[in-house]
Amino acid sequence: MKEFSEQELVRREKVDKIRDVCNPYPERYEVTHEIKDVINLEDGTKNVRVAGRIVFMRKMGKMSFLTIRDIKGKIQLSIKIDMVGEEQYKFFKEAFDIGDFIGASGEVFTTHTGEKTIRVDEFTFLGKALRPLPEKFHGLTDTEIKYRERYVDLIMNEETRKVFLGRSKLYAFIHKYLGENGFLQVETPILQTAVCGASARPFYTHHNALDMDCNLRIAPETYLKQCIAAGYDKVYEIAKCFRNEGMDTEHLQEFTQVEWYASYWNFEDNIKFYQGFVRGLLQELIGSTTVEYQGHVLDFGAEWKRINYVEALTEKFGFDFLSIEEPEELKKKIVEKGLFTYDELDEYKSLSQIIDFSYKRLIRVEIIEPTIIYNYPAVLIPLARRNDKNNKIIDVFQVLASGTELCKAYSELVDPQIQRQAFEEQLKAKAQGDDETMDMDETFLAAMEQGMPPISGLGFGIDRLLMIIFNQPSIRDVVLFPLMKPLS
Repeated sequence: MKEFSEQELVRREKVDKIRDVCNPYPERYEVTHEIKDVINLEDGTKNVRVAGRIVFMRKMGKMSFLTIRDIKGKIQLSIKIDMVGEEQYKFFKEAFDIGDFIGASGEVFTTHTGEKTIRVDEFTFLGKALRPLPEKFHGLTDTEIKYRERYVDLIMNEETRKVFLGRSKLYAFIHKYLGENGFLQVETPILQTAVCGASARPFYTHHNALDMDCNLRIAPETYLKQCIAAGYDKVYEIAKCFRNEGMDTEHLQEFTQVEWYASYWNFEDNIKFYQGFVRGLLQELIGSTTVEYQGHVLDFGAEWKRINYVEALTEKFGFDFLSIEEPEELKKKIVEKGLFTYDELDEYKSLSQIIDFSYKRLIRVEIIEPTIIYNYPAVLIPLARRNDKNNKIIDVFQVLASGTELCKAYSELVDPQIQRQAFEEQLKAKAQGDDETMDMDETFLAAMEQGMPPISGLGFGIDRLLMIIFNQPSIRDVVLFPLMKPLS
């Protein structure tokens, strides 16, 4: 049986006493204003009705002050014995604790210290908090508590409220910006029958009714492209995705990704569109295109630097890595150059894995300012369009800032014969031991064979973008309820 603290026992005893006066958990309360709007009301405005959680309270003989708040704002209330009556004032002092909910009506005024306040003439008990609020959050131990008890973190921490209000505003901006530019929102399946759309290790589950194994979506890409084949010229989705991989400050197994696709665009069109999107978003959320992230000032309003992936990695390697077709040969040459040891490369089985590891260690880690990386090796992304001048290169770009990948986009591969060959190469890589490869997706190939126009698509993780905007050190700091290991 759960043991209660002394404060919890006192609060539970109060509930029974409150029931003698009123319902401690009433059905509803009529408000006239949101808390955040009261500050803009003129002094003398009467019959203002607000409701919120008590986060501060100073009870005195004949007059008390308390502060109530919700996710968007706070307001001070003053309760005087001669305004509410002796019996009600006594009830207030005996029944209410910090953390409880209260509804109050009264007249707006400004105190001599300049604080906007409601002079309460009537109040209603709206909900008893059986657990007291903590005095403060601090230290490493409490970081885990913040993730496990986000509801408390949001009550107590202004910075946390700022981040998650920003997240809600981001969703609204996505819908507004894309809608105004002709994109239509759709929903695609989370339960799928082919691992496709990204290089990642999936989660698997079993569908009992159909008696078949399924995987959770790692990306919505192939279904969104099927929408393009069906006649949607511009389409997008805000998609929950799942990748059964490692956890660190930038990766969670469950994350939120936005993908959009536009017919008749190439990746250069998407670069321009994404730049406009990011700059507009920053103005909307923080009123500036310059942010500070982990000690670096990032100016998204300035011209973004460009780096040619193949040229930069060739320069680092000192040899033409695109001409190499066997993973062991590529490892041998990298080791001979003294760039990495065989032990460092041991877990990487395919060409794409070795190249990607080398890029991240030799190039990406050095990037601080907003930068466009383009001209990728074709072996990395089987769904991207091959360059017309060199089929070993794909028309792809990523945007990075402070070493963090913000988006990936490319001119899409719409040739079904080349797409089938690319999937066959993925099966070869799987046989070599790469467990982050795609399946042969025949449904997607059938849609492509039906005919697709030129397309460019882009995907970005909401969580990483929010980390940058609000200078948060961990992806868990921008996810409301990150998955946590159960307490023993």
